[in-house]
Amino acid sequence: MTSKTSVDLNLESREIVILGTEYAGEMKKGVFTYMNYAAPKAGILSMHCSATADRETGRTSMLFGLSGTGKTTLSADPRRLLIGDDEHCWSDAGIFNIEGGCYAKAMFLSPESEPEIFEALRYGAVLENVVFDETTHGVDFSDASITQNTRGAYPIEHVANAQIPCVGEHPSDVIFLTCDAFGVLTAEEAMYHFMSGYTAKVAGTEVGVTEPEATFSPCFGGPFLVWHPSKYAELLAQRLQRHKSKVWLVNTGWSGGPYGTGSRMRLDLTRAIINAIHSGELASAPTRRDPVFGFEVVTECPSVPADVLWPETRGPTSRLMGWPHRS
Repeated sequence: MTSKTSVDLNLESREIVILGTEYAGEMKKGVFTYMNYAAPKAGILSMHCSATADRETGRTSMLFGLSGTGKTTLSADPRRLLIGDDEHCWSDAGIFNIEGGCYAKAMFLSPESEPEIFEALRYGAVLENVVFDETTHGVDFSDASITQNTRGAYPIEHVANAQIPCVGEHPSDVIFLTCDAFGVLTAEEAMYHFMSGYTAKVAGTEVGVTEPEATFSPCFGGPFLVWHPSKYAELLAQRLQRHKSKVWLVNTGWSGGPYGTGSRMRLDLTRAIINAIHSGELASAPTRRDPVFGFEVVTECPSVPADVLWPETRGPTSRLMGWPHRS
């Protein structure tokens, strides 16, 4: 072995052996890797995404993205029902969660910033890598002395707005989240972006990552794919066309310049964009064609400044794509 950690998966016997770590991420992604083998064999699309449903209409949406792009945070929306935060399948009957709970980043967690996740980390949840005071039983979520990759795993029932059982109808909206730290998006249309999976690794997601690093992760889950990425992309394309789902590309990364110059996109603005997608307002919003990639960029969104949607208005050094594109 070239690493002190080993994750060994036998597809035939459906067994996973994990050595050198007790990190829950290896367990959940080991199971997800097997599902990425078994589900497509049955004609079912396995997906690295979160999913929510409208409380009144039942209309669902999915958010794709690597760790750190906002899947868990954006799916923890008290106005919607949570189907799941990370791993799902899309069959002929609709979508369903393949996990029994959620796995959230806990760094800097507070009841003000993410109240739903904070409240879910109670008795019955499992915390990893956090600094724990054995006298007071208090947890300091701002302490990164062990690692920035602090986590909390909790049953889906700990979320007040969870949809039990965790199933939903075919999604009306599919949202690709990318953490753009460099001012470039490589996607011209939905399937190309799904297969290229451009984003950035951010601190707290992998060992040795201390600042954003550009990466391409096919289908937003490259390390866990078993078949060629085109197999998953074809299954997605078939379902998007069959159920007429709208596709959106949203940048949750840097605006006003790349990492070190600009600033990370504010969560409240990202939530406003996602809310406008769910309400249907962005479907009829005015757009402007991007001169480089040719996709339509929304230019008006409630509660979001125009220079965030089209950052070029701030000046030539602030050219950033990603707010939000409609396909």
